[in-house]
Amino acid sequence: MTVPPNLQYTRDHEWIADLSTVGITRFAADALGDIVYLDLPEPGREVRAGEPCGEIESTKSVSDLLAPADGVVEEVNPAVAADPALINEDPYANWLFRMRVTGAADLLDIEAYTALIGSQ
Repeated sequence: MTVPPNLQYTRDHEWIADLSTVGITRFAADALGDIVYLDLPEPGREVRAGEPCGEIESTKSVSDLLAPADGVVEEVNPAVAADPALINEDPYANWLFRMRVTGAADLLDIEAYTALIGSQ
């Protein structure tokens, strides 16, 4: 499994780039299975690191989408909202939402995230 080195990660398998673009990792997408529905946060919504801000529904289960940092949602990705299966195809290219970060959470770099998924 390839993990892009230019991103930061949460222990809950979300990634964040430039502290603004948010998606889920390949590990999370594979664990969820076929993603069939997304409930993404609305633009303008304030989110808190580690708290649910949406849901991801797959053929296996419904999982909370957790905010990777404190901030305000600026936009959602209309392509994945219309076709959630895009996340299974490439979770790093198909982001979920963009946010203006007001406080960073406990983010992991590539080495720490690779060690985390290697232990699971």
